[in-house]
Amino acid sequence: MDKNNSLTEAEETAATKTPVTPAPAHKAVKKKSTITKLVTLCILLVVGLIFCFCPMQFGFTDYYPFCSKESISLGLDLQGGVYAVYQATDTSTDNFDSKMEGTRSSLENLLVSKGYTEATVVREGNDRLRVEIPDVDDTNKILDIIGKPAQIEFRLYDTGEVVLTGEDVVRASAYYSQNDGGYVVALELTAAGEDKFYEVTSNNIGKYMDIYTVIGGEENRISHATINSAIRGNAVISGGFNSEGAEELANQIMSGTFDVQLELKESETISPTLGDNALKYGLIAGIVGFVLVIAFMCVVYRMLGLAATIALLLYVVIYMFFLAVLPWVQLTLPGIAGILLSIGMAVDANIIIFERIKDEYRNGKSIMAAYHAGFKKALFAILDSNVTTVIACVLLLLLGTGSIKGFALTLLVGVLLSLFTALVVSRAVAHWFINLNSYNEKLFNLKRGRQYQDLQADATDAAILEVMRQEEEQKQQKKEEKKKLKELEKSARTARRNKQNKGGDPA
Repeated sequence: MDKNNSLTEAEETAATKTPVTPAPAHKAVKKKSTITKLVTLCILLVVGLIFCFCPMQFGFTDYYPFCSKESISLGLDLQGGVYAVYQATDTSTDNFDSKMEGTRSSLENLLVSKGYTEATVVREGNDRLRVEIPDVDDTNKILDIIGKPAQIEFRLYDTGEVVLTGEDVVRASAYYSQNDGGYVVALELTAAGEDKFYEVTSNNIGKYMDIYTVIGGEENRISHATINSAIRGNAVISGGFNSEGAEELANQIMSGTFDVQLELKESETISPTLGDNALKYGLIAGIVGFVLVIAFMCVVYRMLGLAATIALLLYVVIYMFFLAVLPWVQLTLPGIAGILLSIGMAVDANIIIFERIKDEYRNGKSIMAAYHAGFKKALFAILDSNVTTVIACVLLLLLGTGSIKGFALTLLVGVLLSLFTALVVSRAVAHWFINLNSYNEKLFNLKRGRQYQDLQADATDAAILEVMRQEEEQKQQKKEEKKKLKELEKSARTARRNKQNKGGDPA
């Protein structure tokens, strides 16, 4: 009995001390599916790069790539245009700051309503407004609209009494009216303006009303209209206008709706030549820097660097697409700086992850285990660094002006996209590469620490894969349990409602 007992104990001890060598993980990996995923991603990437950089023609339709000037809205410094600076003539009025802001908003709305959607109006100092309108062919037409902001007055012809001013007008617009058989000018008035206008027109049917612009004390009559009826609400000015005449009158009326009187101090036309050169050299600098970054990543991190390169190329395609489709993006020289900076931050995220993977592998983990631990442990460091950048971009968008907003917007879009490509695309591609070969550390430029030099690169991969499978099963089981719990709660609520409807005591 003792010998048998001793023999049994010896066998258990031997079994306990005998190391269990798991099967190499790379034998269990489905390489065909991994290769299929990589090939599919590369095909999509090539297609994306073609649409991003290559102009094409489909029948009689020309296609402009995402990164072309036809697709991305360019700012004044890149495509030329006109800018003007206005100064308030009187700063001693009450609530001057709010009136100045109202004037800025009115001037911007005026330009947008005339089709200049890319125009920007910003304040310079306390009493100045700077207007920038890119890609303008007829600069004289723009200056005719905004070059001489005036006061507007509606007067009775017989008495000369001023019955309305620009403060009572919200909007003046020209359009074709079938009822009037031609072009008309529609006036949208404030609530107070509507009341005054109704009282005046009610007492002066059949009489005339004139509209004057007053510029620096000089008066100019721009309309002489008959009051046909008592007008309650918005008014319409008709009288044989053509499209240009109606548009001109609407512009003249709108120029007198500003809360403060402005004086043109400076205006200049910017040639697109300077912008073309700046854009060309900016693109060259970006391409050279991008190639150097890719070369660095591939040399230092090898297969991991190649995964980052694929993710970075996809990042560029998606980034250009968003710059082309987002309506409020206007690319300027500071905006180009924001693009290049966001590309650098995308690379930084990959470097943080890959260095963490190298540390984990050096300390004894397999390639696959180091991969999972590296992405997991680098996540919060990457999120923290990018969140601070996002906060800074949001503050610049809210508080900045002009080109500062352009820089903040391109950087914000780039940072958000770089998070996606670094944490999702890079992770997926790196995983596929490791699936193809998880037992050759040289492919990933990984090295063991001295105490782990004899440990195989994939010594624990089979165990890691099993743990991952178990974690996935547990997650799925928890989801099913939550679903069943919700169904039970729903059934209980239904039962309580039915009991209450039947007059029973509430549960």
